[in-house]
Amino acid sequence: MFERVHPVRAYERIVEQIESAVFEGRLAPGDRLPSERMLSEQFGVSRGTVREALRVLRSRGLVDSRHGDRGGPVVLPFTTDALKDALSSLALVEGLSLGELLQFRMLTEGCANQLAAVLRTEAELARLEESISAMEAALARGHAAFSAADMAFHDLVAEIAGNRLLRISDEVVRSVVLRLMATKIEQAPNSEAQMRDSVRRHRLVLDAVAAGDSAGAAALARRHLFEYYADYLTPPERTRAAALLDGEEAHY
Repeated sequence: MFERVHPVRAYERIVEQIESAVFEGRLAPGDRLPSERMLSEQFGVSRGTVREALRVLRSRGLVDSRHGDRGGPVVLPFTTDALKDALSSLALVEGLSLGELLQFRMLTEGCANQLAAVLRTEAELARLEESISAMEAALARGHAAFSAADMAFHDLVAEIAGNRLLRISDEVVRSVVLRLMATKIEQAPNSEAQMRDSVRRHRLVLDAVAAGDSAGAAALARRHLFEYYADYLTPPERTRAAALLDGEEAHY
């Protein structure tokens, strides 16, 4: 009937309270927490317990503090860096496969494209056109520059879609995939051909978004991702990822 109760350590309660203050807006980026001594007095715990709580908060990217800093820790603006690092570690420790990460990206980017095709404005279409022009200009500057321009296009689509959770989730997973695959893709013998084909595919997405073809835009996102990474997947991974391709035959 009942489950075992797990004791909660004091530093975990401190973390919970400070996190709540940040998430609820009572502490804003740039604000300083009280000093270790003052926090120790306010929470009624030792300074060692406060230090452990601050260590956890730093690892989560919520605060920053330096040894010898007379002021308290500074509340940091939100970034996805901590999430990227955590998911990268999870991918290594839990053995998350490229296929699993790719499936997730196919889902999130498909949804983002679908929303963008319905919600986009003429001004946003112009920004997407400029983004593709930036990709074309980056072709001559190598894979790193092209990859940055490519990511900017996807970030813009996610912005137009208007769902922050979709944007954050895709940004984090995309970063992990690129960390795993960057060297292999950059050293591929047909790297330039892949980049040019990627520009062509992004333009197809833009055409679908401009036409308000939400289903088509979503399908293009899934297919583009699948065919870009298909050669790096194992046969079982390829089969599972292909299940998201709307029953169409994949070309790889």
